[in-house]
Amino acid sequence: MKLASRSAIESDSSAKAGSRESRGNVEETPPPGVNVWLSLNDVRELGRRGVVGLEAAGSVYLSTSEGSLKDRDVQTNPTTTLRVTPDNIMAGPVLPGRPGNLTADQEAKLQELWTATLRVFGVQAPKRPEATEEQQPGSGTATPDTKAKKKKHGMFRRQKDDDDTDQEDKFGLSKSFQQVIATQNPEDLRKAFWSMAKHDHPDGLLLRFLRARKWDVHNALIMLIAAMNWRMQERHVDDDVMKNGEARAMEDSSSSDAAVKKEAQDFMAQLKLGKSFLHGTDKEGRPMCFVRVRLHRQGEQSETSLERYTVYTIETARLLLASHVDTAAIVFDMTGFSMANMDYGPVKFMIKCFEANYPESLGVVLVHKSPWIFQGIWNIIKGWLDPVVASKVHFTKNLEELEHFVEKSHIIKELGGDDPWEYNYIEPSAGENQTMTDESTTKRLLDERASAVKEYETITQEWISDPENRTALQKKRNELAERLRSGYWQLDPYVRARSLYDRTGMIREGGVIQYYGKPETPNAPKPLIAAPNNGLSSTEHGADDVD
Repeated sequence: MKLASRSAIESDSSAKAGSRESRGNVEETPPPGVNVWLSLNDVRELGRRGVVGLEAAGSVYLSTSEGSLKDRDVQTNPTTTLRVTPDNIMAGPVLPGRPGNLTADQEAKLQELWTATLRVFGVQAPKRPEATEEQQPGSGTATPDTKAKKKKHGMFRRQKDDDDTDQEDKFGLSKSFQQVIATQNPEDLRKAFWSMAKHDHPDGLLLRFLRARKWDVHNALIMLIAAMNWRMQERHVDDDVMKNGEARAMEDSSSSDAAVKKEAQDFMAQLKLGKSFLHGTDKEGRPMCFVRVRLHRQGEQSETSLERYTVYTIETARLLLASHVDTAAIVFDMTGFSMANMDYGPVKFMIKCFEANYPESLGVVLVHKSPWIFQGIWNIIKGWLDPVVASKVHFTKNLEELEHFVEKSHIIKELGGDDPWEYNYIEPSAGENQTMTDESTTKRLLDERASAVKEYETITQEWISDPENRTALQKKRNELAERLRSGYWQLDPYVRARSLYDRTGMIREGGVIQYYGKPETPNAPKPLIAAPNNGLSSTEHGADDVD
């Protein structure tokens, strides 16, 4: 069964009905044997309701006014259930500066950053008889003067009068970078990078740092390596925070060690309160994180537990991102806010997280129903923010203004919307992390990932050094990136403790994300919208997404 062609759809009068108000095709399941027309907005609505598929044997028509098509076969199961999948739909044009939408100059910058990054990681470039090491792509043409300069200043240092030096290094990343280069094992940095990559396209991860540093390769490299060190040495993101997760915190809440017990109880208290939580998507398809500011009281939890909780929430939210929707939305619910809720320490930490360690991850920040006393506080906070980040902050005074950013059906009733969902913390259950004890399977999956990583690095070096075959090599790189993505989701249950969102079925097997609907179990049939393109509920992107 094939999707109707683009020309057929454009000539079909029914496609003209594809407005955001059109809901006629999702009210009931069409009878077998009929043609089914769906706009992307209809697909979004079906995804909200947790509809698994359509019992139909006809063609699926998708509106080109709201999206575009791939001429792929529609997947069917033995019972003729028709499933619209991400393979059938593209989420509209890829945003600028992302994999698949780079200018020639941006691609060259990406190649330079890959060259420098792989050097830091100790990955040897393939030897080419016609070029010395100094003449490899990304390093420029070697001369006696440049050779002397490299010996004097080192591979990753710049002259003090370099006009491109980042003058706004407010987090001391340059100093951190030099310390890391001097003290850290390159292989450890390499492992930290690929651990952070998870299901991301590797190019996409590097491009975040390039965009954040306005395509300055040197400053992007500094930021990248400093972030890897932060994850590996300061926060132990992957080998502690995500590996041990909620189950270890609940266990440690009964520890005989008073200090361990205190930190664990403080961490769990925030989860049980629902101080922040992940739920739903905004109009751009971005996953939303709600922060109920009134539930925070300065001094109630330790600084360490607050920071661990913040990192844990951000890392969990990263699992919801995808290639077409690579940023998130944060809604600060200021209902009932008073000065007792104000705490500058966690605010500064959150700013550093997003600006220094998770660059280009924020799509929009909504400050909802802030009282007049917050205006002075905002003036202080705004001074700490990068101007690009500050431009993404919007204030909404009421439900009507919030609806500019979030569909009313996606706004929880707590904020006056139509979504009946309520936060309810479900504690870890015995045995939910049993797969993490399967050492043989874990090793096998890690070895498979390591092999794919090595192959990706090798192909990337060829892609940089062989311009004549660059298109074919890029295709291989994309295939390997998909192999890494799907391989990560196979590995995920063996290296990451289950979270609330796994237990409730929002994050499901294979990286499927289901924001809406109530599956009977986390292993219920896959929802209509799957993780690789979980943002395809919207094909438009606002200015807040474009850097």
